[in-house]
Amino acid sequence: MTTADAHTPPPGRGIFCNRTLNLRSIHAVGYDMDYTLIHYRVDQWERRAFEHIRQRLSARGWPVDDVTFDPDAVTRGLVIDTELGNVVKANRFGFVKRAFHGTRALQYDEWRGVYARTQVDLGEPRWVFLNTLFSISEACMYMHLVELLDARRIPEVMGYPELYAVVRRTLDEAHMEGELKREIVSDPDRFVELDPDVPLALLDQKTAGKKLLLITNSEWDYTAAMMKYAFDRFLPTGTTWRDLFHLVMVSARKPDFFSTRTPVYEVQTDTGLLRPFPTGFAPGGVYHGGNAHQVERHLGVGGDDILYVGDHMFTDVHISKSILRWRTALIVRELEAEIEATVRFAPDQARLDGLMAKKERLEFAFSQLRVQLQRGRAPHASDTTTSAHELERRMGELRQEMLELDSAISPLARTSGELFNRRWGPLMRAGNDKSHLARQVERYADIYMSRVSNFLFQTPFVYLRSPRGSLPHDPIR
Repeated sequence: MTTADAHTPPPGRGIFCNRTLNLRSIHAVGYDMDYTLIHYRVDQWERRAFEHIRQRLSARGWPVDDVTFDPDAVTRGLVIDTELGNVVKANRFGFVKRAFHGTRALQYDEWRGVYARTQVDLGEPRWVFLNTLFSISEACMYMHLVELLDARRIPEVMGYPELYAVVRRTLDEAHMEGELKREIVSDPDRFVELDPDVPLALLDQKTAGKKLLLITNSEWDYTAAMMKYAFDRFLPTGTTWRDLFHLVMVSARKPDFFSTRTPVYEVQTDTGLLRPFPTGFAPGGVYHGGNAHQVERHLGVGGDDILYVGDHMFTDVHISKSILRWRTALIVRELEAEIEATVRFAPDQARLDGLMAKKERLEFAFSQLRVQLQRGRAPHASDTTTSAHELERRMGELRQEMLELDSAISPLARTSGELFNRRWGPLMRAGNDKSHLARQVERYADIYMSRVSNFLFQTPFVYLRSPRGSLPHDPIR
């Protein structure tokens, strides 16, 4: 990467700031591994996860051999309604803006009839938020199974909540037995998308005096294999990924890592065996389990002196922010493609904005004529120099202009609503409003970005300032 490149990152490679963050004041930076330091090819990983679920359900006697994985069927930030068997997209207030039952999109009248009086509240067990890219396979399978359940083809009596529980449990079993991870370790070229800039970004941070922490729920053998594959080839000769990190915490059991006093063991890295925790952490050591309070005590810092970077809205960002008041960074890899699509659409968006502004002017004029007509016909009518016939004629002309405008607006609005994903649209928007995901990002992530290597554009010394928040009554600029 050249010096010129460092000053001109592509639009999708920025660091986006919700709350001002002075990276110079950060003493320690913690990192998640999966989909954070290491990015997987979503189509390959989630397809294999989907196939593992399908194999296990088929062995159970369920008619799933013909169901297929569609990586575009769902996106991060959607919500499963386990009560009704739907997948929905909500805006920042929790109002549903799109919905699917099974793989069928519900039409406007259908989902309005169901959700007009309902708000998505993630505190209720009914709703399952798709926090991460790991959620894609289970949500896709759930959509297919809802259709099979509706057709009474599943040989067990259950409802939509029980159906989701089966999917979740089946995928967890595949992870616990290590089937997926063995496949990845044996063929990482197929599953991992390498980013040579990530090791350099971490090397800059370490050299700048920050203590780097790796805190992952993955076990030691898998962590060691994947980090060696993704990092060592890009580091200076004679160094390995282990040299980057002050502490490595594996099998961390997040989110419990941030909220409980989980015991810690030292990992014998040559054998993978565990031994009792010594008197304290040793720099460069590898540990199993543990908790954030021990880490803070060892570092001698806590709260806003530590930045934690992860991809999971709840496990990584929400809990570390809410309980520990650590500074937080969310990795949203899909944002890169979304921003690129938005930039390409910008000329059409400007045209759409212009057409909508014209429509608003016409609507205002139409409403003025309508109220004049209403006043002229009311018992308390005031004198008017314009006849009812003339008012109706003008209203007819405006109505025709608005219809013609609508025919120009509709295809542009439809395309705008399908950016990034033709079913669900942009991650961060629900119509003209912010999406429920955007609300979660605003609330819990101090900063967010498409990948860890975006730090490379900003350096470890950047002062990230949040933009002035906009309000509906702000003057148009």
